[in-house]
Amino acid sequence: MALTREQMAQRVACELKDGYYVNLGIGIPTLVANYIPDGMSIMFQSENGLLGMGQFPTEDEVDADMINAGKQTVTAIPGASIFSSAESFGMIRGGHVDLTVLGAFEIDVSGNIASWMIPGKLIKGMGGAMDLVAGADNIIVVMTHASKHGESKLLTECTLPLTGAGCIKKVLTDLAYLEIKDQKFWLKERAPGVSVEEIAEKTAGALVIPDHVPEMKFSV
Repeated sequence: MALTREQMAQRVACELKDGYYVNLGIGIPTLVANYIPDGMSIMFQSENGLLGMGQFPTEDEVDADMINAGKQTVTAIPGASIFSSAESFGMIRGGHVDLTVLGAFEIDVSGNIASWMIPGKLIKGMGGAMDLVAGADNIIVVMTHASKHGESKLLTECTLPLTGAGCIKKVLTDLAYLEIKDQKFWLKERAPGVSVEEIAEKTAGALVIPDHVPEMKFSV
């Protein structure tokens, strides 16, 4: 069975390490802040100028001026800092973010990512994605494996305008966790109840399948 948005965020949270500075993109990535492992200190960074982003607020905690890059209201943890977007992008471009979690429309076997534009459709814009993929070495893309029409989003070559070239090495979808190398997708884990056959059917790019593909775990 395909993962829910919350389960995808839980799996990404397993990649967090104590002391990490982490940038969360718009959409599913923002949910990762709700699943920090116990005893771990993480500083979430938002490109609009917040370092130390906390969980989404309860109704009593909502502050309309405290938002993330997706304009969702958020909280701030003790020790958080609020600053200009210029300083925030200096942090991103300077390579000071340990982990970046982004959504995408398409990924291909060359590690290219398309995440900011679909011709003819109204999209919020590229935001900080181009800076993030250029300034970060450790990036995880979180996305659905296929479109609502069943068309694969893991391709031989992206068809949409690129956000970045050759920068993606890890992809988590609602069906699987994969790594990209040697012009191929390498299947590392599958969602509980999802068959290798389904993953292969919905992956348009070259896919390497090991003899044993373990089911995904959602805790450290």
